[in-house]
Amino acid sequence: MGRIRVVQNQKLDNLPARNRAGIVLLITLVLLVVLSTLAYTLNARVTAQRQRDQYVIDYSQARYSCDSAVKYALATLEDLDPALISRPNSPDFSDIYAMSEEDYQELLEQLALEAGYLDEKKEEDASSDSYSDLLRSLEANDVGDSNDSNDNIDADPLDLVEIPGPYGPAWPFVTEPTEFELGTAKVKIEIEDENAKYPLGWALLSDPKIKREAQAGFQTFCEWMGMSGEDMTLLEEQLAVVGEIRPFKVEFKPITRTERTTTPSPSTKTKSSSSSKSGTTSTRRSLTRVRRKTVSAAQQIAEQSGLYARLFHSSLLDTEALARPLVVSQNRKESVLKYLGAWASMKVNINTAPRHVLETAFMFGGDADKIADEVIRQRRVKPFDTINELKETLYRYSASIKKCEKFITTTSRFFTIRVRAVSGGAEASSIIAITKDGKKVQRVAVINL
Repeated sequence: MGRIRVVQNQKLDNLPARNRAGIVLLITLVLLVVLSTLAYTLNARVTAQRQRDQYVIDYSQARYSCDSAVKYALATLEDLDPALISRPNSPDFSDIYAMSEEDYQELLEQLALEAGYLDEKKEEDASSDSYSDLLRSLEANDVGDSNDSNDNIDADPLDLVEIPGPYGPAWPFVTEPTEFELGTAKVKIEIEDENAKYPLGWALLSDPKIKREAQAGFQTFCEWMGMSGEDMTLLEEQLAVVGEIRPFKVEFKPITRTERTTTPSPSTKTKSSSSSKSGTTSTRRSLTRVRRKTVSAAQQIAEQSGLYARLFHSSLLDTEALARPLVVSQNRKESVLKYLGAWASMKVNINTAPRHVLETAFMFGGDADKIADEVIRQRRVKPFDTINELKETLYRYSASIKKCEKFITTTSRFFTIRVRAVSGGAEASSIIAITKDGKKVQRVAVINL
């Protein structure tokens, strides 16, 4: 071995100085590359670990803020008393979803002119370089304080236009969304009217007396929403699987259920004898008790609501496909899911439902399109207080309306609360379905995301 090393050293010594310098440089470069790679790998791992740790911290803050906001929202719901407004000079929110993008933009421009956000001259020049100057036509009373003015300096005037819904805010909101900061998280709370949407459970009605009308209403809704035949068939197949678990009902009567409970009785001692020995043994018997329990209609409704709220948000239903945008623009986003009551609501509020949902409700009695058109015309001036008022106002269709009474209402009682909290790069959200009768608030289901 020693001789080999001597020979190698002799060979290196015999190499020209230039070659020896090149070999040393090559070795140095290799070492630098290896060290750089190790340093980069170590730095990447440390950075990734820091990001994971920070995400955990951010998500914990977001989750805590979201849960706190849910408690706040539920605590204040007792005082929530949504009041319907009159909208005689405003376009009805019913037809917005069916507008083409061109028609919708024209409507926004007209509303912006009426509100003073645009003037006619600058509206004509909107396509030119002076479009940013349109903001100068904003009215001082509408802009608010100086901070708001600075925040909106680069805004599109059309973004300032909002078509009022039945309660004032854009449909289907009951109140204006609430935004605030909690610690490092930004929280947003939205309350939506579920009785303003098409009750998905109607597609599962199996009563022979109304099954045909229910199916016709479901197809009408899907066609209004622009669903393809393939998408409709797929949704029907998914709903059929859901319906096999438990039939959906809209009418309930008090029923009596028989409940059997089995409890062990106290152990008893009995004598036993045999040819070899005798003694006592302990035996335990079970007692079966049978009792009858009356279940009210309200209890049955609550049970069905809770069950279907879970089923409609399970893997049995492809909600992602229903949430796929049909219309996407700067000012609006439309999807099938936006108009679906997927929380087991059973009635439609004629004062807050859009046109195509109204037609599906009045499909159970006939003259659906005519009644829906009259309802929309009347409620813009004055919302209906009772169904009897509806029948008196539209006396020509009173017979058809009477057939639909169990499917319609004038007061919403089913709402969803959507809470979203963002902290850093993490987000937490919750959706709570509730029913509200006066001051009484009952939670139906909660989904945390």
